[in-house]
Amino acid sequence: MMTMEGMMDRGVLDDIIRRLLEGKGGKQVQLSEAEIRQLCVNARQIFLSQPTLLQIHAPVRICGDIHGQYQDLLRLFEYDDKILCMHGGLSPELKQLDQIKEIERPIDIPDNGLLCDLLWSDPDPRIQGWSDSDRGVSCTFGPDAVAQFLEKNDLDLICRGHQVVEDGYEFFAKRRLVTIFSAPNYGGEFDNAGALLSVDESLVCSFEILKPAASTSKLPLKKPPKIGGI
Repeated sequence: MMTMEGMMDRGVLDDIIRRLLEGKGGKQVQLSEAEIRQLCVNARQIFLSQPTLLQIHAPVRICGDIHGQYQDLLRLFEYDDKILCMHGGLSPELKQLDQIKEIERPIDIPDNGLLCDLLWSDPDPRIQGWSDSDRGVSCTFGPDAVAQFLEKNDLDLICRGHQVVEDGYEFFAKRRLVTIFSAPNYGGEFDNAGALLSVDESLVCSFEILKPAASTSKLPLKKPPKIGGI
């Protein structure tokens, strides 16, 4: 199963992907414990081989939080350096992008500081600057913090996840930050839509909306009009 490089053989990996894609419509897919363990090991190796700050060129589709909703992940499959993406948000300690590149991995998530904020901070339209978070960890930031950071680093947009939003996406700070959440009907408790952000070669962004799936049918993605160049 393993090559000399320690990675799973391509043919074996293709077979696992084929079986997983057969899980559409609620069909159960069985993987062995050994297969799952090896996938985790290989995924870790790939993540560690990549820089902490990924610089990805458009076109690209950006997916938000899935939270284990595998059927919705399968539905998502059927569908440049001016946009900064992270899970949480900004940090008062983050002044330039090179600070992200300098984060060494693997690393335990600290209770505060730059890495903690990148994972857990939230935008808040009620404040200016920075404030404590009601979550009890990290912080919140206002529209002015977004504007100042983008201007200083010559960026156009911040894209982040972390929060359930009703329509699957939600703008902040005069459309200079967008929250993307890709798990429709999150946990079966929220009647929210999910969304994908599509970015073309000209950095024109558009959203694809994923409505909560009916229990017996597969619903297609709905494509709203493009929102214009960013």
